[in-house]
This record gives sequence, structure tokens and C-alpha cells, in this order.
Amino acid sequence: MTTAITAIIIFFIVVLVHEFGHFATAKLVGIKVQEFSIGMGPRITKFNKGETEYSLRILPIGGYVKMEGEDEKSEDERSFSNKSPISRILVLASGAIMNFLLALIIYFVISIVVGSPTTTIDKVTENGPADIAGIKSGDEIVLINNKKIESWQESKDIITNTEDKINITVLRDGESLSFSLTPQKDENGNKLIGISSKTIPSFIGSIKYAFNNLIFMISLMFDFIKMALTGNVSTSDVAGPIGVVQLIGETTKYGFLSVLNLAAFININLGFFNLLPIPALDGSRILFILIELLRGKPLDPEKEGMIHFIGFAILMALMIFISYNDLSRLNIF
Repeated sequence: MTTAITAIIIFFIVVLVHEFGHFATAKLVGIKVQEFSIGMGPRITKFNKGETEYSLRILPIGGYVKMEGEDEKSEDERSFSNKSPISRILVLASGAIMNFLLALIIYFVISIVVGSPTTTIDKVTENGPADIAGIKSGDEIVLINNKKIESWQESKDIITNTEDKINITVLRDGESLSFSLTPQKDENGNKLIGISSKTIPSFIGSIKYAFNNLIFMISLMFDFIKMALTGNVSTSDVAGPIGVVQLIGETTKYGFLSVLNLAAFININLGFFNLLPIPALDGSRILFILIELLRGKPLDPEKEGMIHFIGFAILMALMIFISYNDLSRLNIF
């Protein structure tokens, strides 16, 4: 039950933030919004305010903002199709932007709670390379291989990419001390020397942490796309809503911060996926607008709408296949 409730809350917030981005920007540029819906399938409830119908639907795995003239011809001056290309691109991109913004906020909160890593050593693993060399808790790393260290991430990068001996200079009680040691590899092939960073709450550090995590996660998704295009991704590497619910259930065992991390990842995943140039997704609609700018005239809205409809049908078929695959992993069939 906890897993189900947590999953519903996460899906609801992720979808709400995404669709609110579209909705708010559409209203800002003067587009007539006919419906703002959270969820898919049959309505649970609805109400009207002004010209817009607000509805909540039974499946919390999607949502939409229905705008005048988005998929059909319209003479209304407030229709989506009659707005400038830049305005339309902003409306389409704002959903993903809001997901990225929420992920940044989540990472910022996590960093504030946990603290930002510093160049001061907190713990030294007993009998690890650093311990054997003589490095102690409380030492502040200032140089690694004669390179000045400004952040903990810098020290990690150098250590990870060094095969041979590492020369580390630290400050201890105002005295500069140098040590030489060789990293060890763990079971995953990562190079370690057996130290952890002392963390402290830091507003600026938390902002940096949030942006670094966002950039890192997006880079991982680009890597995934490259792997998919080269045939290096199997069905076991892809999960749909059912697989995500299972992952949420596993994550809840490790505490609230782990759930927040997963929520940030889901936000980034949704934002990134929606910007891909796949028919029916925001990225495809943005691509059509860019083509319009190059041609100097818009494409036929009905033809474009048909392309998106076909793309949506294909995405639904793919979702069914992925969901079946998720259920198969649970040994239901």
C-alpha cells in the first residue's frame, strides 16, 4: 500500500508540474486553453473556471492541456496555430523545463539536508590505501598530483582516472603533508583510496550540486539514446509505469531521501523524453515549428495532427509492450 501511495503521489506531481508548465505559458502568451487534465482515461471529477475545464482522470500516468487550434485549423486569434513560432515553442518546451526545474529543486533540498561535500576528509577506511599511507580524518586535501583541488568532485575525478601512484598533499593543523599511494579497484572497476568527504550545509554548494546532477543525468540519457541506436539496449533496460512502481517500492526501503532522488530522476526522464523528436511528443511539435520557420509557412495542421495521432498510437502500442515486459519480470505470466 505504501508503494502504491508513493507511486501515485510521485506520478501526480510529475505530471502536474509538466502540464502546468504548458498551461501557464499558454495562458501567458494568450492562447485559449479548453481543458487542463491530470491523468488519463475516464474522468473522476471536473469543474469549469472561465473558458477552461479542469479535470482529474483515473490513471495518474499522464495528462494534457487542450489548446484551441493545436491539432486543427482555427480562425480564433487566440488559437495555438495563430501565435508566433517562438510563442508556440515556448509553450511546448515549458513542460520539460518545469520538470527540469523541479528536479533542480529536489536536488537542492537533498543537498541542503545531507550537506555539500568539502575537501576535508571525514572518514578513512581502515587498512585502505589512504589509511596505510598515513592520511587521517580531518585532513584537508589541497593538491593531488600537483593540481590544486577546489572541490571534492575534482579529487574524485583525478583519483578515478589515475592508474598509478597518486601524490596527495593535505593540510593538518596548519602543516602541509604529502603522501603517495596507489588506488584500489572495487568490484565495479572504480578506483578508490578509502576516504569520504566531510559534508556541510551550503546554499551555493547545493545550487552547484543540483545543476551538476541535472547535467550528469541528462548526459546519461544521451548515452542511453546512443546505446539504443547502436542496438546495445535490451528490453530489460527499459521500464514502463509498472516497472517504475516496482522501482519506487524498492527505493522506499532506503528512506525518504532515496525516494526524492528517484523523483528527481523521473522528472528529468520525462522532460528529456518529451523533447525527443518523436511524433506526438513535444519535441516533434517543436521540430515541425522549426521546419515552418525554414519554409516560411506552416504545415497543414490537419496533416500534422494525423502524424501526431499515428505517433501517439505507436507510443501506446510500445507502452503496452513495455508494460507486458514489466509484468513478465514479475513472473505474473
